[in-house]
Amino acid sequence: MAIHDATIAVDFDGTVVTHAYPEIGEDAGAVPVLRELADNGCRLILLTMRSGRLLEKAVEWFRLNGIPLYAVNANPQQQAWTSSPKVHADLYIDDSALGCPLRFIDGVKRPVADWVRIREQLVREGFLD
Repeated sequence: MAIHDATIAVDFDGTVVTHAYPEIGEDAGAVPVLRELADNGCRLILLTMRSGRLLEKAVEWFRLNGIPLYAVNANPQQQAWTSSPKVHADLYIDDSALGCPLRFIDGVKRPVADWVRIREQLVREGFLD
C-alpha cells in the first residue's frame, strides 16, 4: 500500500536532470519515478535555486515530461500555520542531501541522483507499491 497524499520536494539540477546549469541537462532517470509518484497522489514541489527565465525552463521541463507540479519553491498549505520560508514537505529528494544515492555518468563531472535506487527506497518507505 503506497503512501498517498505525501508532499515531496524535489531538486532540479543534478537530481531530476544531469548537471548542465544554466542549460537543462538530460533526464537523470527521474521521469518514470516522478510520474509514478504523481499517479499515486503525491504532490510534487519543485525546490530549486533557479529563478527568472531559468526557473521557467525547469517548470517547462516538468510540463513537457507530463509531470504535474503541485507548487514551485513553496508549499501553499503551510501558509495557514507558519510564515517560515523553509518549504515543508514529507520527503526531500536532492542530490546534495546526505544519504541520497548517486551515480556517475560518463562525460559528466558531478554525480547525479540514482533514480533506480531512489525508487527502491520509495518502495521500502511505502511511498510506492
